[in-house]
Amino acid sequence: MGIGHVRYSTTGEARKENAQPMVIRHKKGNLAVVHNGNLTNAYELRKELEENGAIFSTTTDTEVICHIIVQERLKSKSIEEAIQNTMKRLKGSYALLIMTSTKLLAVRDPQGFKPLCIGKTENRTVFASESCALDITGAELIRDVNPGEIVVVTNNEIQSIQTNVDSPKGFCVFEYIYFARPDSIMDGISVHKFREDAGRCLARQAPVDADIVAGVPDSGLDAALGYSKESGIHYDMAFTKSKYIGRTFIQNAQDTRNELVGLKLNPIKQVVKDKRIVLIDDSIVRGTTIRKIIAVLKRAGAKEVHLRIASPAFMDTCYFGTDIDNRESLITYSKTVEEIRQSVGADSLEYLSIDSLKEITKDCKISNLCMGCFTSEYPVEVPTDIKKNSFEEIKF
Repeated sequence: MGIGHVRYSTTGEARKENAQPMVIRHKKGNLAVVHNGNLTNAYELRKELEENGAIFSTTTDTEVICHIIVQERLKSKSIEEAIQNTMKRLKGSYALLIMTSTKLLAVRDPQGFKPLCIGKTENRTVFASESCALDITGAELIRDVNPGEIVVVTNNEIQSIQTNVDSPKGFCVFEYIYFARPDSIMDGISVHKFREDAGRCLARQAPVDADIVAGVPDSGLDAALGYSKESGIHYDMAFTKSKYIGRTFIQNAQDTRNELVGLKLNPIKQVVKDKRIVLIDDSIVRGTTIRKIIAVLKRAGAKEVHLRIASPAFMDTCYFGTDIDNRESLITYSKTVEEIRQSVGADSLEYLSIDSLKEITKDCKISNLCMGCFTSEYPVEVPTDIKKNSFEEIKF
């Protein structure tokens, strides 16, 4: 058995001690834990644990989960019972893999905020956040772990424990819009198709007279293809992308984001010169990245850049794992759409409407998505205050 992890820090800073898996040695055995998501009651749980003598060596909410699993294991007959009791105490989003000396357990929160799927090879059971990871390893996608489900693997035999089945559901819509790779299938839905449908909706909702349609690599490309197919405007590549630069959205410092955008994308001047471009991106968070991209296109000779965003405008905080821990950091907090257009240097700007997004989810037969960052309506109660680095400042 083995587990690994590639999560970027959404609670706690990007410190080495926050890296996962987290390994715990306790009276009844050993645990290794990995976690994708954000607990909304992590601060309260940690305060309670520390006041009862718990010692923490990280600033991530994953260590809170580890402590609670151990607490519950010491008074339970099995690790399965301990995890069921742990789930009753956790609030927020979590997709977990928990490894003991004899078992591998996959756990998804009752709302199903974060993705987690099961794959099979000839003689192995495999879990991953995205089905594309299964493809790479030669595993066949069997199904998704259900919201509230605990899947237990012992000697390659699978057992399912269903919990919290009546809880409200709320899979994160931003997984389809941005996080996931387009070759993934999530809860039975093709990410590529979802994004292409968003582009088609945008073309109907916000048409523009232009020469080419281009997407911002990578998450804007599928929507750009959909916009092109629906509008009849030629699709082309406006940029080459460095394969050595990762996602700029997750960088903590704005200067770093700006520098990486410049290194990551380079315009193809022969494509963009003297052209009216419909530029498709997945979202605008702070506005600084897209501003730089539009400036690069115009320096390369683009005549016009009409910006189309394949999601609604971010309006509020995400409490469940998207790295938006306060609305003040959003460009929509202080600017109107017209002011945003002027700020980023676009000749026009339109977002996908909430109604269009709901139309896409209906066509894809998706229900119960969390759209709280767009609508301020969440499937569960959210805290009045939450900060990414709450544990960096914790004092009693």
